[in-house]
Formats: sequence, structure tokens, C-alpha cells
Amino acid sequence: MSTVRTSPSTRPAGYALVRAGRGSFLLHRRAAVVALCLVGLLAAACVAYLCVGESFVAPGEVVKVLLGQPSPDELVVADLRLPRLTVGLLVGIAFGIAGALIQTVARNPLASPDIIGISQGAGAVTVAALTFGVTSYAVLPYLSVLGGLLAAALVYVFAWRGGLHAGRFVLIGIGFAIALRSVTTLLMTKGDYLVAQQAQIWMTGSLNGRGWDIAAPLGWVLLALAPAVLWAARAQRTVSLDDDTATALGVRLGPVRLGLVALGVVLASVATGAAGPVDFVALLAPQIARRMTRTAQIPLLCSALTGAVIVVLADLLARRLLSPTELPVGVLTAAVGAPYLIWLIVRSRGVRSVRGGGKA
Repeated sequence: MSTVRTSPSTRPAGYALVRAGRGSFLLHRRAAVVALCLVGLLAAACVAYLCVGESFVAPGEVVKVLLGQPSPDELVVADLRLPRLTVGLLVGIAFGIAGALIQTVARNPLASPDIIGISQGAGAVTVAALTFGVTSYAVLPYLSVLGGLLAAALVYVFAWRGGLHAGRFVLIGIGFAIALRSVTTLLMTKGDYLVAQQAQIWMTGSLNGRGWDIAAPLGWVLLALAPAVLWAARAQRTVSLDDDTATALGVRLGPVRLGLVALGVVLASVATGAAGPVDFVALLAPQIARRMTRTAQIPLLCSALTGAVIVVLADLLARRLLSPTELPVGVLTAAVGAPYLIWLIVRSRGVRSVRGGGKA
């Protein structure tokens, strides 16, 4: 692989043309640097996650366990912390990509699975299953995916009026989110006390008790969706253009948008099934990634890495902040995400006021 220098007139500013064999692609320099920094930060967060707990494990012993060498801390690292860390990484990656895809299609930073009803749909079906006695973690993730897909289909159908209008899509999604959360609350009040308590913990988003039985299926699903994610990385460039320009280029916006939304919904639903609705990760990760890279469209790779960093660090704090009491990871992400959501709403209202000559 080699980087080819081209004149500024033949490539966009900030990009380098990279040749790999017979093919070539454009690489955004700043995005590549940010991605490398995020990989380093994520690696450091993972080492800290495996070291810190009720008993501290030296980094050298962690490395031994990861390399398969004998260590007295093998039980703590390999059997207790590593599976939970793996689930957190995969959930963060899935939420990060899902948020980036949905925000790209909606062209609205407020559009994320936990805002427009997808997570609430997954939660409603899962709580309904718990209420009727289905408590197996081997079954609940599939029911969550089903609930997320059904909720997204309803939002898409009601938001479609000869096209997908961004504002209508978000507002209808918020309406469905409120309705589905009310259904979930009703189901919890009708169920057994212990079931309601279990459902409440699941609804806050938690990695407690997650092991390889959750990590392995989640990893295989994300691996199977990798070709679709590569397609989405190319397709989102055309979706980011205005409708007239994209149509002139021969892009069929309807099917492309539907494909991007469907992929985002599947990723968000799978992540929700694995860890519960970990709120605001899908909202925060794409916007943080875009601000760091300063790219025209939301970068999928940096969004995935940012989502993973957020979940891993949040769960590390959730385990140790009020030790020995362990908080659900969703509590920490909500504590950061809720103020950011308020800031986004105030900021967008301020921008509209300026563009409208100061009118509310």
C-alpha cells in the first residue's frame, strides 16, 4: 500500500489518494489520525478495565492472560472481566455505527435509536417477554431485535410522505418512543415484583453478568454485517448530498436511505438485546467523532471507536464509582448524554432564530 501525491485540483482538500494493489481510495488525513488516537485510547481503557476491580491485577499479569500464558489471575481476567469487556466493546461499536447511519439519513443530530423509538421498541418486547416468563438471555436478544425492527418500521411508515422528511422522521420517532415507554411501564406494573425489578435493571442498560454466551453471538452478527457496513460507508457520501444533486448523479435515494436506516436499526437492536438500552451512546458517539474529524459526513470508523470508548469507560466507572455497589452502565451514559441532548436542542433553536431574523 502506498500514498500517492496528487495535485489539489484532482482531490478534495484534506484527502490523500491511497493505492492498494490495483485499487485506490481517498483517505481523510485528519480522520486517520483521530482513528489512530482513538485506538490508542481504547487500548488503554481496555487494559485499565481488566486491571481495576475489587482486586487489582497488574498490567503484566493481564498481558500474560491475554497471551494464553499461565497466571494466578486467569480466573479474574479471563472468566470474569474479559467477557464483559468484550460485550461492552461490541455494544459500543454497534451503537456508534447505528447512530451515525440514522443521523446521516435524518440529517439531524437528535436522531438516534434511543430518541426515535427503536430502543423503546426493543425494550417493550423484551419486558413483555419477561412479564410472560421468558427470562433466558439466549432468547431475549432475538426478541429485542424483533421489537426494534417493528418500532423502526412503524416510524418509517408514518414518517413517509412521498419522501423521508428529516424533521417529521424525528418528531414521529419521539412520539413512538413516548408511547412505547408507557407500554413498558404498564407491563412492569402488571408483572411480578421480581420480574419487574429484573426488567427495570435491564431497561437502564447493564453489562453485569454478560459473558461469552452473549459476546459470541453478538460478535458473529457484527462480523456478518461488516460487508453491509462497508457499503454504507460509501453510500452515506451520496446521501449527504442534497436531493437534487444526488438525483442528478443517478442515485436512487429512496432505496439507499432505506438500506442505511435498516442497517442502523439492526445494529441498534442487536446491541440493545445484548446489554439493554444503553442510552445516548448512539447520540453522542457520531457527533463527537464528526467534531474531532471535521469531515463532511459522519465517519463510521471513528463513530464505532468512539462508541466503544464511551461504553468501556462508562462501565469501568459504573463498577468502581460507588464500590462495592455497582451501577448500570446506562446510568453513567445518561448522566453525560442528557445534558448534551439539552445543549443540542438549545443550540439548534438558536441557529434557527439567527437564520430567521431573530424570530422564535
